[in-house]
Amino acid sequence: MKSYIGLRELIESYINALFTYLFPEIFKNHLKESIDKGFLINNLELILSFFEDNKDVVNNEALKFVDNIQVIKQSIMLDVKAGFEGDPAATSYDEVMLCYPAFIAIGTYRIAHPLYIDGFKVVARMMTEYAHGKTGIDIHPGAKIGDSFFIDHGTGVVIGETTEIGNNVRLYQNVTLGAKSFSKNDDGSLVKGIKRHPNIGNNVVIYAGATILGGETKIGDNVVIPGNSWIVD
Repeated sequence: MKSYIGLRELIESYINALFTYLFPEIFKNHLKESIDKGFLINNLELILSFFEDNKDVVNNEALKFVDNIQVIKQSIMLDVKAGFEGDPAATSYDEVMLCYPAFIAIGTYRIAHPLYIDGFKVVARMMTEYAHGKTGIDIHPGAKIGDSFFIDHGTGVVIGETTEIGNNVRLYQNVTLGAKSFSKNDDGSLVKGIKRHPNIGNNVVIYAGATILGGETKIGDNVVIPGNSWIVD
């Protein structure tokens, strides 16, 4: 087995550095060096090199990611805006960023998703699992999530790999967007790479404890799902 010693620590440090770079008014730089684009490129190259030997591929991916970092920030800020506007307890954007675990969980998903799409799936998964451990919110980096997404409270939320979520969607704690069952090959092994999780439309609210399962399950636009619902295809 290939050695991955130090990778987990590198990824955790990189996520913290990214949040510091994007939101310096919220996060303090605890590193001995300044966090600039050069730092972000070099450290991402180091992480990606655990999975790709071609230096040109690694460099191009790191450059592409960092060039897109302000677009990622804009997406995160739309989520923060949704959190503020959707919760009467939130008094400011700053409070959402300082106090709401969804800011870290969704923000890390926004960071990890482009890397997942470009084939660095384990790196992306390690990023979102780090956020999962910190927040109790489990968002697979392969999920497709639209703009202005937020999770209030958040503990126990699970969003599976092939979930697709539209714009202006809000979830509450203990919501599961999961798989109903797993197809198997003739040899009994699980079929991988197929649609297993639900689609959620635009302008949807899913209240606490709801479970929505299955790759053929589709929730339309402008829908409210009551708490503790059980929905399958």
